Amino acid sequence: MIKKITLPFFFMLIFINAFSQETVVKYLSGTDKDRTVLWDFYCTGGRKSGEWTKIPVPSNWELQGFGTFNYGHDKNKASEQGLYKHQFFAQKWTGKRVFIVFEASMTDTKVTINGKLAGPIHQGAFYRFKYDITDLIKFNAQNLLEVTVDKMSANKSVNQAERESDFWVFGGIFRPVYLEIVPNTYIDRMAINAKADGSFQADVFTGNTKKGEKLEAQIQTLDGKNFGKPFSINVGKDSVRFGSKIDNPRLWSAEFPNRYQVVVSLKDGSKVIHAVKQKFGFRTVELRKEDGFYINGKKVILKGTNRHSFWPESGRTTSHKIDLMDANLMKEMNNNAVRMSHYPPDQDFLDVCDSVGLYVLDELTGWQSKYDTNVGRKLVKELVVRDVNHPSIVFWDNGNEGGWNRDLDGDYAWYDPQDRTVIHPWEKFNGTDTHHYPDYQAIVDAVATGKEVFFPTEFIHGLYDGGAGAGLDDFWSMMVKHPHGAGGFIWAFLDESVLRADKNNTYDSDGDHAPDGILGPHREKEASFYTIKEIWSPIYINPKPIDKSFDGKIEVENRYDFTKLSQCKFVWKLVEFPTSGSKSTDAKTLVQGKPLPLELQPGQKGELNLNLPKNWKNADALYVTAYNPDNKELFTWTWRINTPDLRKNFTSQSPSAGNISATEKDSVLAVSVGATTYNFNKNTGFIQHVGKGGKEISLSDGPVLAGPKTELKSFKNYASGKQYIVEAVYSGEASLLVKWTFVYGSPARLDYTYTQTGDADFMGITFKYPEDKVTGLKWLGRGPYRVWKNRLRGQKYGVWHKDYNNSVTGESWNYPEFKGYHAEVNWAVIENKESNFTVFTDDKNMFLQVYHPAREKAPLKNNNVEPPFPKGDIGFLQGISAIGTKFKAADKMGPQSQKNKNEGGPVSGTLWFKF
Repeated sequence: MIKKITLPFFFMLIFINAFSQETVVKYLSGTDKDRTVLWDFYCTGGRKSGEWTKIPVPSNWELQGFGTFNYGHDKNKASEQGLYKHQFFAQKWTGKRVFIVFEASMTDTKVTINGKLAGPIHQGAFYRFKYDITDLIKFNAQNLLEVTVDKMSANKSVNQAERESDFWVFGGIFRPVYLEIVPNTYIDRMAINAKADGSFQADVFTGNTKKGEKLEAQIQTLDGKNFGKPFSINVGKDSVRFGSKIDNPRLWSAEFPNRYQVVVSLKDGSKVIHAVKQKFGFRTVELRKEDGFYINGKKVILKGTNRHSFWPESGRTTSHKIDLMDANLMKEMNNNAVRMSHYPPDQDFLDVCDSVGLYVLDELTGWQSKYDTNVGRKLVKELVVRDVNHPSIVFWDNGNEGGWNRDLDGDYAWYDPQDRTVIHPWEKFNGTDTHHYPDYQAIVDAVATGKEVFFPTEFIHGLYDGGAGAGLDDFWSMMVKHPHGAGGFIWAFLDESVLRADKNNTYDSDGDHAPDGILGPHREKEASFYTIKEIWSPIYINPKPIDKSFDGKIEVENRYDFTKLSQCKFVWKLVEFPTSGSKSTDAKTLVQGKPLPLELQPGQKGELNLNLPKNWKNADALYVTAYNPDNKELFTWTWRINTPDLRKNFTSQSPSAGNISATEKDSVLAVSVGATTYNFNKNTGFIQHVGKGGKEISLSDGPVLAGPKTELKSFKNYASGKQYIVEAVYSGEASLLVKWTFVYGSPARLDYTYTQTGDADFMGITFKYPEDKVTGLKWLGRGPYRVWKNRLRGQKYGVWHKDYNNSVTGESWNYPEFKGYHAEVNWAVIENKESNFTVFTDDKNMFLQVYHPAREKAPLKNNNVEPPFPKGDIGFLQGISAIGTKFKAADKMGPQSQKNKNEGGPVSGTLWFKF
């Protein structure tokens, strides 16, 4: 008799068969900060404590209104507990084993199921741990999960390693919690070693296997197509190592992140008992001592930043969206590497690094103190077992800056068949020199005498607007000369500023401890982002000013490791800029060239011939953009060709005879040119204010030398033909000659010459104008961000506009900041509440100073990142100041960071003022 199988029963059989073969994951919490599940919650101390309520999981409880905020440097830290309860339904999983998995919890975590302890209390805040709860759950019924989380650990070394640190310390179940349901005979995990020669090896760990069963593996492309033949081995007691060799696999690197997957099946005869799938990449990582760092046989330079897992409204609980955004921003900034500071990230971020191509330094927590050996040994295992198969991981960091338990150095290889190098960040160890925060001279010394593979795992500390991009040009120019150089990692990727509900929903960076980023907490881009993008571009161009010798050829260096420039492209265009009176800021493209390839192998230098048209000199500027093989912009370099004709910025294009008069009353000289009157103080020689159409424009107290003190030596005014002249001569610590020329129908012309000697923070002339009257700035020059003497790169030449703001870099994030120095300015419109006025110059190297950047509000000051500024409000300068880092003054940061040198020769300039 043949029994009929109904369609629903048929589908049920398919489901049961599939279910028996694969691991089933059942989430008890949400998956990230945007998808959470409410659990019952009780906090024992601080805000909202002492009562049962609800909390989203995963989360840090401080960000949900509970407990107490603490930064790692706080001497007195809160020690509240969080008590969690959650009911879950367990199906009748016959013949299955059930594990409960915590991706991470801060910090000591006690787990009970239906009142019974699931296993030992877990200590360590950033690590995946799990318990077998098969014998504790009630099948086909509701079950009670109870979790107690201690914010402070009972283990002293855990607190010292994780919570006495230079970052925010939180509490809570901040990564997902889920059940893993597997067959009773199952594959627990695997560790893969897939090399560039196509060899594949896997250590596979199993549970409850029996004699006669076997493991079979099939390598596939990510779309499921078989790649090579299957291979198998009989099972051992708990683990087995087996492998194969693949012909001509596509290799993984940061430039070409090719990946495969392997399906490993545990079989009894032809029956599949359990099958698991794991992504991986074929690649070989080597640290060759006294030589360099190699990927797939090629020496590689790491261009990296240090990244915290952080979002200001959710703390350490992030999301795939954030992880992908961060990785893409790193790639956009021309990073090829990232260091996990100072703990393992969520698993998704490593998946993203595998996918987009970033080299990763994965770090055991230990900011400046180490775990004891008993706890540390468990956590090393949890770290490596979770992360071992990520091709992006190229080093293991055994702690940070003294947080190294040397007894654990050998543990990593127990779980890593690739035997990746273990480093001690900040120490010469294991063939590496990862010295933190060297000054420029230390880099020079390392290049000359260093034997170890050199890559500082923290350098150029980016506090507020200092460091990061400032000084990088000199540092990097020297670092790439190191015979054993492997790059370095800038501190840090982002400002770790947290939203404080207990402080009226303000953002808190804990003084000057956490505003270290190249990006703001919501990933707002600072100027250093673009400086790094240019300097670290794998297509490297050191732009030289266009002069009479320019022939349309540009020197190019291929700083890729694996990419030929024939896989990339260049696009150029010649542009014309709008005038100062135009409402537009958009450049007009006069002509654009066709995409140009360039045949350069990695490491080679050559010339890019643009084949510009004969009339290229008529354009205002040249733009050249390089695109990577994915057609993404690496950088756009801009060259100023002409100083745009000043006459096209004026309504009257030529001087004419007209109404000019001068009157003197007491100490005031008033020169009237049509409807505009220029008022001078005869005792100082300074302009006092300008009147136009019944309005007063409060430009005053200038021009005065930006630095040296001078006094008026002589002042005279007279008519000369169609012109009226005002002259002033100053002497003192320096000399200054000033000549104003007024012609009807033309802007006021200011010619000045000064002579000064010695080193100077800044050089040029300044005026005063009330800050409370300014509303905005439009200019033709480098932008849109401000510059420092040692951070000129990254800005583009064009017409820019920004409204007034008083942003403090790293404390408020309205970028670009309004105040500061602006490079290569040709004209600037000072927008204000009185009447806009415009200043022009034909000096190709003029800096515009706009007020003094606001100082940080934090009680802790750092003079290294508060460089001197001229006393005046608006300056026109031939030299500007450099900025330092958190730990180094500017003068320790290299040649570009030194003060301006003036040997005493005269410096001249001309400005035109249009009111």
